[in-house]
Amino acid sequence: MQRTTQGVRIWPYLFSLPFMLAYLVFHFYPVIYSLFLSLHDWNGIGDKTFVGFQNYADLLTKDPLFYKSLYNTALIMLISIPVTILLGMIMAYVTFHLTAGKRLFQTVNFMPYITTPVAIGFIFSYMFDWQSGILNQLLIRLDLVNEGVYWLQEPFTARCVIALMFIWRHLGYFMAIYLAGMTAIPQDIYEAAKVDGSSGAHTLVTITLPLLKNISVFLIVTSVIGGFQLFDEPKLLYGGWSANSIGGPDNAALTVIWKFIDNTFISDNRFGYGAAIAYTLFVIIIFFSMISYRLSAGKGEKE
Repeated sequence: MQRTTQGVRIWPYLFSLPFMLAYLVFHFYPVIYSLFLSLHDWNGIGDKTFVGFQNYADLLTKDPLFYKSLYNTALIMLISIPVTILLGMIMAYVTFHLTAGKRLFQTVNFMPYITTPVAIGFIFSYMFDWQSGILNQLLIRLDLVNEGVYWLQEPFTARCVIALMFIWRHLGYFMAIYLAGMTAIPQDIYEAAKVDGSSGAHTLVTITLPLLKNISVFLIVTSVIGGFQLFDEPKLLYGGWSANSIGGPDNAALTVIWKFIDNTFISDNRFGYGAAIAYTLFVIIIFFSMISYRLSAGKGEKE
């Protein structure tokens, strides 16, 4: 009987072994090797030269573009995340109270989230193009401007366009998460508030929003973490994968991941330096993950 029990206990480990092996080979090992690589100078072909923390020192003291990429990424997130949170919450509230066409409204608003970044880049490139862009043609026909606006050639407007791409793509996801949270709230609470004479706006502010606080914290923190990995939208907006332009006008569209890919695979072929960028970004992401944990833990302790 004891042997049979031991044989049964070993089966879960055997079933999980393929996943664990794949994880160790394709995920854990590259992460550890990247840390090892960040301590070396290597162009991908010749011998590796150990330089210690020189790559990190050069990145933090001699590379102003790294701080420019951090500034661009932070500014894009500051523009896009609050707007996406607010609009996602409003759209979820409207969808929650719809009586007809609810599923169609959800589907239409969620479609941008599953659209490929390549398609999104082409859509916004044509929309904000100086000569043939739909937006400029509309503004000219309405006599709001005399000539087309250089949306993609000005640093600030370039960042705003990228932020708009982020909002348009993730709004449906935010709406779906908030809608799930609103659905999980017991209806007895709303019925009791209605009996007490609470209006719709008062119920939203005093009941719905406080009960959605954990969801808001989750969306804000995960959006910031995802924002630091922003790459597809700005890269595809400025000419696609075959373009030689890096970072847009005055490097206003250069994000941390774009700089990492450029230094590692395109311009310099400095694999050790690129690994240092990746691990510096990893530390930043860990920092925001700790913030997420503390916010969630504090909320749980109060409750």
